[in-house]
Amino acid sequence: MSQGTAPRTPARTARPCGKRGTRRRFSSAEWCAGARPGNAGRGFQAVKGQVVNQNRAGRLKTLLLAVALAGLAGGLVLRAGGLPDLARAAWLAGALPVLAALLAEIGRSLSRREVGLDIVAALSMSAAILLGETLAAAIVALMYSGGTFLEGFAEGRARREMRDLLSRVPRTATRHSHGRLEEVALEAIAPGDRLLIRQGDVVPVDGQVASATAFLDSSALTGESLPVRLGQGAEALSGATNAGDAFDLVALREARDSTYAGIVRLVEEAQRSKAPLSRLADRWSLGFLAVTVAIAGAAWWFTGDPVRAVAVLVVATPCPLILAVPVALVAGLSRAAHFGVLVKGAGPLEAMARVRTLILDKTGTLTDGRPQIVRIEARCGMAPDDVLRLAAALDQLSKHPVAQAIVQAARDRDLPLPLPRDVAETPGEGVAGILDGHRVAVGGQGFVAGRLDGAAGDPPDASPGAVTVAVGVDGRMAGHLVMSDPLREGAAGMLARLRGQGIARILLATGDRDDVARRVTEGLGLDGIRAGLTPDGKVLLVLAERKNGPVMMVGDGVNDAPALAAADVGVAMGARGAAASAEAADVVLLVDRIDRIAMGVEIARRARGIALQSVAAGIGLSVAGMIAAALGYLTPVQGALIQEGIDVAVILNALRALRITPAGSA
Repeated sequence: MSQGTAPRTPARTARPCGKRGTRRRFSSAEWCAGARPGNAGRGFQAVKGQVVNQNRAGRLKTLLLAVALAGLAGGLVLRAGGLPDLARAAWLAGALPVLAALLAEIGRSLSRREVGLDIVAALSMSAAILLGETLAAAIVALMYSGGTFLEGFAEGRARREMRDLLSRVPRTATRHSHGRLEEVALEAIAPGDRLLIRQGDVVPVDGQVASATAFLDSSALTGESLPVRLGQGAEALSGATNAGDAFDLVALREARDSTYAGIVRLVEEAQRSKAPLSRLADRWSLGFLAVTVAIAGAAWWFTGDPVRAVAVLVVATPCPLILAVPVALVAGLSRAAHFGVLVKGAGPLEAMARVRTLILDKTGTLTDGRPQIVRIEARCGMAPDDVLRLAAALDQLSKHPVAQAIVQAARDRDLPLPLPRDVAETPGEGVAGILDGHRVAVGGQGFVAGRLDGAAGDPPDASPGAVTVAVGVDGRMAGHLVMSDPLREGAAGMLARLRGQGIARILLATGDRDDVARRVTEGLGLDGIRAGLTPDGKVLLVLAERKNGPVMMVGDGVNDAPALAAADVGVAMGARGAAASAEAADVVLLVDRIDRIAMGVEIARRARGIALQSVAAGIGLSVAGMIAAALGYLTPVQGALIQEGIDVAVILNALRALRITPAGSA
C-alpha cells in the first residue's frame, strides 16, 4: 500500500509539569509493579489499593446510614410501646456513630485547611445530645448519613473500573540471543539488543528498524491517522503498533527512557498538578455557617434558653445542600450515561458546567480516525464501483488498515467480493493476485505501475494528508481510490451548539502537520490551530488557556492522555480510543459520536442549574425556619421534622434532572 504521511517524532523525554525538580526514572516493569516517582504514580498495585479504599469508604457510609435508620425507627417503636428510656437510648445509639464519623471527617478537613457545612451538622447533633433532645439528634443523624451516602453514590454510580494506563505497555519483549529467540522482561533490554516485533505487537522501546521495512500504526502517539512505512535504519517509537509483517528492531534506549514511558510519567505529573475541584455545597458553607451561628447565638443570648439555640441548629442542618446537590448531580450523571456520556463523579460534572475553553484533538476525535474513500477516479471505461469491487476483493486477504477500509467501503455498497487466488503482498507497498481470471494489482502508484504493460499516467491530485491507492487490471491502470480521514459527521453543528452553551474559545491541538489540520478544519470557525504538538506541548497549551477560564480537552490517543489529565475536564473518545486516554479522562464517551460532547455539557449545565435552584430554595426555607425557632415557635423535634419537609421538597426538585432532554437527542 501507499506510504501515507511521514512520521513525526515526539519529544523523547517528556517534560514534567510543575516545578518539582528531577526524579528517578522508572522502567515500565517497575510501573507495572506499582513503583512511582515521588509517590505520585499509579501502577497496578496502586490502582488496586485505591479501589479497595473507595470500597471501604462506601461500605462505611452504607453502615452509618443503616445504623441511623435503625436507631430512629427502633426508638419510635419503643416509644410507641411505652418505653421512653429505651427509646432515648436507641436514638442515642443511632446518632453517636454518625457524630463520631462526622467529627473525624471535620478533623481531616481542618487539617487540610478546609471548612465545610459538616460543622453545622456536628453542632446541631452535639447540642441536641447534650440537652437531651435525642430524637432531634437521631433525625439529624439520619439526614446527614443519608446525604453522605447519596454523595458517595453519585461518585460510584458513574465510576466503573477503567483499564489502567499501562495496559498497552508490553511487559516482555522477544530478543535475539545466540541464534535463538528468548522472552525477556522489559527492564532487561539494553541499547543494542536486537528484538523481534511480531504483527500486532506494541513496540516496547525506542529503536532502529533493522529489517528492510516496517509498517507501524503511530496514531496513538502522533495523531497521524494513517500507518506509516519505515525503511531500514529509521527510528520506531515505543507505543506504536506493528501493522505489517514481523520485523527486527535494534533498541536505542532502555524502556524507562523511551517515548511511551515518558508519556506515562507526563500523565502522572499532569494529574498531580491538576487543581482540586471544590464541591458546589462547600462554596456556600462559610456564609451559611456564619448566619446559623449568629441566629443561634442571638436566640440563646436574648432568651437565655439553650433549647432555642438547639432548635435553630437543627433547623439549620444544611441538608438542602448536603442532599439537593448530590441528588441533582447523580441524576445528571445518570442522564448523561443514558446518552453514552460517562462522567466519573459529581466534581467533573460540575466542572463541565463551567467550561469556557474547548481544546480538541484531530485524529479520532474531530475526524473519524479511519481512512475512508472520498473519491474514485475510474479509467479505461470502467465504472467506479467496478474499480472499488476489484480492489476490495483482492484486499480481503490483506491486514493493511487501508486495505481493510477499502473492503469495508465495498461491503457498505453491497458489492460482491469473490475470493482471489495466487495473492502476493509486499508489506507497505501493495497486493497482486488473480481475480476471476484477471491479473489485479492494488497499492501505491509505483507498485502498480511496475506491473503495467504501458505508461501508468499521473495519479489524481490529492489534498494534504490524503492517500491515493492505484488499481491495475490486466496490465492497464483501471483507476485510483483517493482516501483521507474526513471530518466527523455533525462536528460543525456540535461546535455551534457548544458556543451557544457559553464556550467562548475552541482550539485544535494535534500532532499532525499544519497543512493537514487546516484542510480538515476549514470552515469550522476555530479560534486557533496548534499543529505538530508533542504530548507535553498539549499540556502546556491546556495550562496556558486556563487564564480564560476552565478548560475541557477532548482526545482519544495515548498522546492525549497527559493533556486530558491536566485539563479541568478531560473527555476521552472511549468507544475506540486508547485505554490511557480513558484512564486519564474525567469523562468517557461510550459511543463513537462527537455530538455527545455537546449533550454532556448541556446536561451538566442544566443539572447544576437545578442543584442551585434547590439549594437557594432550601436555604431560604431553612433561614425562615431558623428565625421561627429563635422566636420560640419551634421545638428541636418540630424543627427537625420541618427540616425533613424542606429536604423532601428540595429532593423532588433536584430529581427534575432525571428528565433533562438535551437538544438533538430525539
